[in-house]
Amino acid sequence: MSDGHAEHKHDYHLVDPSPWPAAGALGAFVLAVGTVMYFVDAKAGDGASLLPLIPGFAIVFATMFFWWRDVIKEAHAGDHKPVVSIHLRYGMIMFIASEVMFFVAWFWAFFDVALYPGDVATIGDTANQVGLTTRDALTGGNWPPKPVEGTFEKTFDPWGLPLVNTLILLLSGTTVTWAHHALLENNRKGLIQGLALTVVLGMVFTALQVYEYGHAGFTFGGHIYGATFFMATGFHGFHVLVGTIFLAVCLWRAMKGHFTPKQHFGFEAAAWYWHFVDVVWLFLFACIYVWAA
Repeated sequence: MSDGHAEHKHDYHLVDPSPWPAAGALGAFVLAVGTVMYFVDAKAGDGASLLPLIPGFAIVFATMFFWWRDVIKEAHAGDHKPVVSIHLRYGMIMFIASEVMFFVAWFWAFFDVALYPGDVATIGDTANQVGLTTRDALTGGNWPPKPVEGTFEKTFDPWGLPLVNTLILLLSGTTVTWAHHALLENNRKGLIQGLALTVVLGMVFTALQVYEYGHAGFTFGGHIYGATFFMATGFHGFHVLVGTIFLAVCLWRAMKGHFTPKQHFGFEAAAWYWHFVDVVWLFLFACIYVWAA
């Protein structure tokens, strides 16, 4: 923090000029343009290339790395006073709330079709009853859809691999809580061990999810069940991957001695995010794997 800022007698942190907000906006724009180019090539059937996506991803990832590096430096410099810390927590709570609504959309899509699989979507001249039974065509009026060779064979047995993954995530929620309590007691060894176990369990969950997808009895296209299943569980898997990376960074920082019992918001935010991932999976398991099967 600059000398000029040190003269202010208040509990807030006046952030030094930073290029990262502008860099993040630029990265998002470049990534959006690259994504449009990718989909245009894919639709044209010319063999879509991932090259247009690389510049945008590079800028976004670099911005994330350097911006969060600066936040960590601010914490070590003592800039995260109690008022600043509580607002960081408010920000994380709002972010998780937005993620909740993101998954609400996928659950809504799933249950809308599951509860009304035979709805008729009428198009064209309604006076002459010109229409198309879209859902009947894609679900056969049943949920889950009746078996169709090449697109839908059967749903997953929820008491097999999905149950194993559920137990893994529940165990990981326990280990991250163990790590948190160890940190509060200034037990550095317990913190590191708990975080390491959580990261390993997250990696195992992701590996089993990939294996499960490889043995699915249905595809993404051709019916609404596959689309809603893979979008809901796939985005959850992405969140598990992000959370695992988040916790791995916290593990590295813990090994460097970064966290203290009184100042550890970075780890606390990661733990909150991980518990959110656990809760979402419980809803996915109960609704999509058990109820819809």
